[in-house]
This record gives sequence, C-alpha cells and structure tokens, in this order.
Amino acid sequence: MGDLTAPDWLSRPDGLKLAIRHRRGDAAKPSLVFLPGYASDMLGGKAVALDDWAAANGVAMLRLDYAGCGESQGAFADGTLAMWRDDALHAINSLVEGPVLLVGSSMGGWLALLIAQALGARVAALVGIAAAPDFTRWGFDEADKQILKAEGRLLRPSDYGPEPMLTTLGFWRSGESLCLLDGEITIDCPVRLLQGQCDTAVPWEVALEIAQRVRSADVQVTLLKDGDHRLSRAADIALLIATVERLMESL
Repeated sequence: MGDLTAPDWLSRPDGLKLAIRHRRGDAAKPSLVFLPGYASDMLGGKAVALDDWAAANGVAMLRLDYAGCGESQGAFADGTLAMWRDDALHAINSLVEGPVLLVGSSMGGWLALLIAQALGARVAALVGIAAAPDFTRWGFDEADKQILKAEGRLLRPSDYGPEPMLTTLGFWRSGESLCLLDGEITIDCPVRLLQGQCDTAVPWEVALEIAQRVRSADVQVTLLKDGDHRLSRAADIALLIATVERLMESL
C-alpha cells in the first residue's frame, strides 16, 4: 500500500526538506503527479488509492507534501500559494523526466492549472477534483477579509477535525495575485474536472467556469449530483481511477 512507505526527502534551494514519495514506472507513459489540497497531504485516500493503481499498472507517480504540510519541514503559517506551486514545480523538475499527468484536489486543482501553464507542452493531461482556482476571491466574505487585513490571520471552523482552519494574510494575498478565472487559462492538454454538486466548499459552477476559461478544446466536466467536496467514497475514487486510466490509454 502506498501509505506504508517512509518518505524520501528533496531539499529546496533554501535547504528546507520536502517529503516526497516517487515511484518510477514505464518510461513510455506520463508520470502521475498528485497535488493535495489546502492543509492536506499525500497520505489522503485519493492519493494513496491512485498510487496503488499506479504501482499495479507500472505507472510512475510522484507525491509530495508542500512545505509546512504533512511530513515536510517548515511552518504551515509561512506557506503561500506561490510557495507551494514552486515546491511542486521543484519536485517535478528535479525528479520527473518526460511528460506528466497532473491530478489536483481542491487547492491542488488550482496549483495544477498554474503548474500546467508553467510547464506547457510537458503536461500530457490534467485532472481536477473539486478544483478551486481563485478561492481567495470567492471563498471569503467581507468580514473574513477585514479580519485578515486587520489581524494578519483568520481562523475558521474546519469540516475535517476539531482544530480550526488557519488562513494567513500572506497566503490570501498570494492567491489574489495568481487568480485565473478573469481571462483565458492557457492550457492546451486534455482536462477532466470531477465535481460534486453537494460540495459546500467549492460551488459546482466553478468547474463550468474553469471549462469555459481553459484554452483546450478537450475539456470534460463530470458532475456528481450527490458528491461532496472530498469525493473520497469508493465510487468517487473508482471514477477518479477510471478517468486517469482512460487518459493514460489515449495519450
């Protein structure tokens, strides 16, 4: 199982060590790269299930924890969207040869879109799971923004545990500087978007907006009427794996 292996370590240029799990595979196929969501890590159910599928099918896969998340070094409060994008780019450019198939969950979907623009033709395909580009813009009300600006941080109840969810002003400002939904998203590869319509974190209409903004003509949106934000039920994970498998076969 993908979650039983100890991580390897990749040093950033500043010396901070990122936890990674990298499996080599068939060089004729793109490498899978999984990008976790906000305050998440590479040991979540979707990432591990996809890693198990990759192992069984000889597909190379890279997982990582952004700085301050999961097993990586650093403080979560120091993290920004740009920093975590650069962590993922550093890991891809340091460890992966050839084309990649990006899979991003929630904030990881935002990062996948940014990374796909940065890597260009090297990205063979992209899968977003409740992808959340621009959530600094639509995920905070005016009262939240006032607290962020006044206090430099915001704590809100979390749906995933007793500890409140922290957002820093630095992260919010970084997100605002990297918004994508105001113009064309310059990505030309196949894009698949999986989105639950019972998602209370990401409005399902965001998936349709991404589809409209992406330059590629090969974009498909799958709406799950009873799907939540996590999309981690057995049927949801089966859909994710089937989506990745079909893309791999077509590339």
